[in-house]
Amino acid sequence: MQLSRPIKSALARMDGEVLLRFLVAVVGLILAFFSAILSTVARESGNVGATVLFASTALLLAGTVGLITVPYLTRRVAVAQVRDALDFEVTREGLAYLGVAMVIGIAALNTTNNLLFIVLAAMLAAIAVSGFASAAVLRGLELDVDLGEIAFAGKAFTAQFKIHNPRRWIPAFSVRVVLQPKKKKKNLGLQLQKTEFVFPRQKSWVRLTDYKLVRKTADPEKPTIFNQPVYFTFIPPHTSTEASVELNIPRRGRYSHDHFQLATRFPFSFLTKSRRVPLQRDLLVYPALLDSQEFLELIPVITGEFTTMMRGYGSELYRIREHTPEDPARFVDWKATAKTGALKVREFTREDDRRMRIVFDNPVPGQLAEEMYEYGVSMAASLAWHFTGQNVELSYAAPGYGGEPFMYDFWCYLALVQPARGESILDSLPVSSDFNVIITPREPGSIPATLRTGSYIIYI
Repeated sequence: MQLSRPIKSALARMDGEVLLRFLVAVVGLILAFFSAILSTVARESGNVGATVLFASTALLLAGTVGLITVPYLTRRVAVAQVRDALDFEVTREGLAYLGVAMVIGIAALNTTNNLLFIVLAAMLAAIAVSGFASAAVLRGLELDVDLGEIAFAGKAFTAQFKIHNPRRWIPAFSVRVVLQPKKKKKNLGLQLQKTEFVFPRQKSWVRLTDYKLVRKTADPEKPTIFNQPVYFTFIPPHTSTEASVELNIPRRGRYSHDHFQLATRFPFSFLTKSRRVPLQRDLLVYPALLDSQEFLELIPVITGEFTTMMRGYGSELYRIREHTPEDPARFVDWKATAKTGALKVREFTREDDRRMRIVFDNPVPGQLAEEMYEYGVSMAASLAWHFTGQNVELSYAAPGYGGEPFMYDFWCYLALVQPARGESILDSLPVSSDFNVIITPREPGSIPATLRTGSYIIYI
């Protein structure tokens, strides 16, 4: 025998501990009930001892169930359901409607006119119908949010909102996805702050520890991903409806959003019914990729320096130059020799050793302005993006970076990095045959001599 879908869904959502306590409560109440019946039988038969025993047992079982099981079930089930069921907010239209209803109610009491009482009852019934209809619209709706995989600071990307209506016959109307909680004025309270009492102020002859009462400072608000609600006009039964939202986050970093609510004013806009959706979405925003003229002019310079260092005997032509006695005869370019009248040879790049290392030298706090620091982070991310796939074996180095030679790992590091105190990575960077591209806030004369050779240094 197959269970229906609502029963399967209810069993899947059921908590094992709640079910166990519920069964214990049922068994305890059944035993208390039979003990009460037995005490009644004993009382009618005149057995006082048995009557006291069974009555005490029934009272003890009922009290145990009431003290142990009922509060837990109420806290876990009933409170959440009541809070969700009563999550209504009266709209401005609803307030105006209630004002009219109040006037009619006062008039009905003063005139004892039955027609006014009938009108008042119909108006109040409309509010009740609005509440039940709003709750019915939101019942069972499922929300899913897809943020994609990659997001860059300052670049627009698309998020997908999908609402699934699992009901077989009932559609949903006028549903909003509320993404920002209602702002409540927090009572920050007061706290004692340690100060110093000085007398007199000019001479400072007396200095004593003092305390003053100050208001607590509010915690900074955590950055969120979404700002505006998303609206769905109509969701057919047993169907999913999607909506696309364009987002643009100006700063890199990790963002989290855990406030998702489904709300509707259907059908009369007197009440707004809301239902909290247990959903959380996290997003890692990578640094902005540079496309300025300065960066575009810098790329050919770095590429030229890199190619010059990597010249050798590969298959990619680097240049044609004059012949020297050390050059093998197989590299002679006879066409160029015939045209110029001088012996020419071909020089190639070393394809087996095209290695580049991008080094981000993280400054200490206060060493750079925020704009310049973000520029340096974006420069490192943009260079990694440009040289990936350019027949170059890339590696990365930065303070606190694990050393994984993957661009996305380096991007994740750059998305979260902040100025930190510590030794500069340039002082401990091992010397290698790789071509280094170094982004550093240090002065030109402070770079170790072993790194200046075979490196291109970008000063920020």
